[in-house]
Amino acid sequence: MLRFMPVGDSMTIGSAGEHTWRYRMWQHLRATYGGPFQLVGPREALYDKATGAADSYEYADPDPAFPRAHLAGWGEGWQHLSPLIADAVRASRADVLLVSLGLIDLGFYTNAPQTAENARAFIERARSANPHVSMVLLPVIPNIRAETDAPFAREVGLFNELLAKAVADLDEPGSPLLLASTPDSPDSPDRSNAYDIHHDTYDGTHPNASGEHKLAAAFAEAMHQGWGVGEEYVAERA
Repeated sequence: MLRFMPVGDSMTIGSAGEHTWRYRMWQHLRATYGGPFQLVGPREALYDKATGAADSYEYADPDPAFPRAHLAGWGEGWQHLSPLIADAVRASRADVLLVSLGLIDLGFYTNAPQTAENARAFIERARSANPHVSMVLLPVIPNIRAETDAPFAREVGLFNELLAKAVADLDEPGSPLLLASTPDSPDSPDRSNAYDIHHDTYDGTHPNASGEHKLAAAFAEAMHQGWGVGEEYVAERA
């Protein structure tokens, strides 16, 4: 049994009425992995914008087989989840972490170097609970603030460079790290894969259905190409 833990902020927890990219990933793995797996984590709820709390279980697809477990929180970043990751990995016996963090940190709490240090601490703490844990880390993806706020966009760019360096520095054969990639420009050669905030989000930041597929695809493609896990991501089956 391979145990995947989705870790992230509002784009990962999702809000009431959404499928979430976690669901899309589950569908993809169910169709292509070829072995037993599970999504794990200490939380299951969605964020409810009406209550301002993570207390909703109104997923868009009520399939009872969908394992809703995760470690994600609306408004939470590397600095919030780093202190929690060791206990979460230990309790859930997670094998693979699928991590999408950084936007909240850079937007409200820490600059790029500080955020990168929190990411390194996260990796160290996860390994303290499972020395053989694997991780796929997604850089901060395109968002509306980066499009309109040049200093913030520079911080995002710097953090993504520092995250790539951390992955290169800390990658180990027994606990491998992968850096996922999401094409970040509508002008990318393969336009069908570009993450366009005007098409793939409902507010410039949070993914809609097409954005959910593209986030799931970023993780799926990294694992397929880097580790031979699953197959090429096809949205129609996820």
